[in-house]
Amino acid sequence: MNKRTLMKGVAICAVAVTAAFSTAGGAFAQSKEIVYLTPGLDLPFWRYLSKGVESVAEENGYGFQALDSRNNAQTQLQNAQDAIARGVAGIVISPTDSSTAPSVLELAAKNDIPVVIADIGTNEGEYVSFIISDNYEGAKGVGEALAEAMKEKEWADGSVGLVTISQARKNGQARTAGFRDGLKEGGVTGEEAGLQQMQSYTADETFKFVQDMLTANPGMRGLFVQTDQPAIGALRAIRAARRQGEVLVAAFDGIPEFVDLLKSGEMVASGMQQPYLMGQKSAEALFQHLNGETPEKEITVPILVVTSKNIEDVLPTVKETVFANEME
Repeated sequence: MNKRTLMKGVAICAVAVTAAFSTAGGAFAQSKEIVYLTPGLDLPFWRYLSKGVESVAEENGYGFQALDSRNNAQTQLQNAQDAIARGVAGIVISPTDSSTAPSVLELAAKNDIPVVIADIGTNEGEYVSFIISDNYEGAKGVGEALAEAMKEKEWADGSVGLVTISQARKNGQARTAGFRDGLKEGGVTGEEAGLQQMQSYTADETFKFVQDMLTANPGMRGLFVQTDQPAIGALRAIRAARRQGEVLVAAFDGIPEFVDLLKSGEMVASGMQQPYLMGQKSAEALFQHLNGETPEKEITVPILVVTSKNIEDVLPTVKETVFANEME
């Protein structure tokens, strides 16, 4: 082979590689794979949502992978970089918080990778669709249910504590505002016994928060925990303080353990998002885009306000759309 022929071959290869790179928007040959970037799979809510995304990906003949960010923004960005380098067809993301989401969205946009946001939200950036629960109305319903239970015990003047998800998240802000409004409209007049924001989102973390609240507020009669597993830590703290029956607990989201807690009255209410359904809606919006259609920019999924009084009636729906059919 002479030098001219060799150089011509190299040039052809370079053009081919450049074309492949361009058509994938900055990544090599795009794969038939959907990736879900999640804050942390240790929290049941995100696991259920992941299963919803996976079910639709499989229906459409696509591969699926969930990448755990361990509630760390830098880890989530690295996961996004890895997914984009593989040339995935699309990304569903539940950001670690709304302020860190734009960096992932910017990276995906530069590489022409479509992104659907499932819950939490973003402060800015380009995305295909945003699937969100009505956090304000759901939390307002929880506040009203807790207020009703407190009034039945003549505790309307008791204080109420809050253990919240990050208030840097738009959904966290909505839950706090909705709950406060529901409590007020429900007729509870007591002071707020404090607000603590989760960082690790574990039962042990919330156990410590609630221990401190109970010590500082002997007249505390109500408690709102803004996500599922940590609520178990709150109940453990109440038992450890021998305050069972003296503090009414309301929660958000749902895990199978909540069913018996609601039936027994140990938990008054929980505003249950429908994560499996949210995952399905997120993936459906992404595939609409991939098929050349235009999904709605924002899709709202209703929240089920499940109480000790209605748990039996709503349980069949809860098992499917909340617990992803994991509960028998």
